Amino acid sequence: MRIIPAIDIIDGKCVRLTKGDYTTKKVYNENPLEVAKQFEASGIEYLHLVDLDGAKAKHIVNYIILEILSSKTNLKIDFGGGLKADEDLLIAFNSGARQITGGSIAVKDVKTFEKWIAKYGRTKIILGADCNNEKIAINGWQEESDKDVISFIKGYQRKEIQYVICTDISKDGMLEGPSFELYNKIINECSNSSESQSIKLIASGGV
Repeated sequence: MRIIPAIDIIDGKCVRLTKGDYTTKKVYNENPLEVAKQFEASGIEYLHLVDLDGAKAKHIVNYIILEILSSKTNLKIDFGGGLKADEDLLIAFNSGARQITGGSIAVKDVKTFEKWIAKYGRTKIILGADCNNEKIAINGWQEESDKDVISFIKGYQRKEIQYVICTDISKDGMLEGPSFELYNKIINECSNSSESQSIKLIASGGV
């Protein structure tokens, strides 16, 4: 098991939202590098970095933070938020991301996301499958789609996706425990599929 802490960024600062609601923003540290170095000093190897400004703006915004963290720590960073075009992806990788997470684009621009998987490989591209009531949510969780989370993941399994990060939005920021039933359901229904590779599930929210 990998322990992967997350740093969510708004205006270059580390923030926490409750259930993805931007109006509940709390700044818990104004220096993301300080937080990242604390994680690294504790033995952490991986970091999930989320550009919440980017998610809202629909293009990458906080890539300078990514650049700083990747150049001044040895953390293996996966980056998400605002990755909607090839240019965003190139900026993320050039700024030091080891992996990227695509959520909204995997719903709204399937061809581009499939092209990314084919070009960069299944170890570089993570499918973001964040949901509310088992329905995929997009655009920084501001919008709910009609896509069922299990069907969504299975569809991308057939496209050779390997890593999937799933946040149950109702649990996020509540400190009340993860959505164990949902994660069990995903693993049981997606990891034993005969038609595709087993997924590596990154469980997020409520930990």
